[in-house]
Amino acid sequence: MSVISQFVPDLEKGKGMYFLSIKSEANTPGGLPARTVLTSIYKSPYFHDRHRNPYANYTSPPETFLCPDSYQSMYSQMLCGLCQHKEVLRVGSYFASSFVRAIRFLEKHWSLLCNDIRMGTINTQITDQSVRESVMKILKPDPELADFIEAECSKDSWQGIIARLWTNTKYVDVVVTGSMSQYIPTLDYYSNVMTRKVILVIFRGNDYFALSVVFPSPMFCGCKVGLRKSW
Repeated sequence: MSVISQFVPDLEKGKGMYFLSIKSEANTPGGLPARTVLTSIYKSPYFHDRHRNPYANYTSPPETFLCPDSYQSMYSQMLCGLCQHKEVLRVGSYFASSFVRAIRFLEKHWSLLCNDIRMGTINTQITDQSVRESVMKILKPDPELADFIEAECSKDSWQGIIARLWTNTKYVDVVVTGSMSQYIPTLDYYSNVMTRKVILVIFRGNDYFALSVVFPSPMFCGCKVGLRKSW
C-alpha cells in the first residue's frame, strides 16, 4: 500500500499524470555509463514493472518519457494526460520546477493539443515513431473533450487550471523543499488551493526515502503531518 494512500483514499482506482524525463548519458574514461539517478530509475526494470502496483499507474506510456527530445516528450505526455483527464487522481513531477514547466508548456501549446484530441491524430512535429505508436493506442477522436479543454484554456485567468481540467485530482505530488519552495505560490495559483480541490504534497524531499505531507497547502493552512519512513 502507498504511504500517501493512508491520507488520500482510493488512489488505486485512478491514474497519476506525472511529467518525467531522462537526461543524456555519457561514458567514463573507463567505459562505465554515467547518467543521472532519475534516468537510471526510469530505465530500470523495477520502474517498468510498476504496472503490477495499482498505486503506480501512470497516464503516459514509457516511450513518451524515455524520448530524448524534450519537446516531443513533454507534448506526448501532456496529450496522454489530457485524453485521460477523468482518470487522473494525482498530478506531478519529481521537482516543482518541472511541473510548473509542464503547465506553462500547456499554456503555450493547448491549441495544438486540442486539435490532436479533436481529430484523433498526433502533430507532425512528433517524429519519434515509438512515441507516436504508443500515444495512438490511447488517443481517440474526442471533439467534446477538445471543446472542453479549449473553453478552459482560452479563459483570461489560468487560476485553478489543474482542478478545472483534471477535475478528480486529489493532490499535486512534487518536491517543494529547499530551492523548490519558490514555486509554492505558483503551484497554489494553478491548483486553486482555496477551493480545497487539490492538496499540495511535499513528497520525497532531499532524502529520496523520506516523506513529508502538508494539508492542504503550506501557503494556506498550518495543519501539517510529518513522516519519515525508510524502505
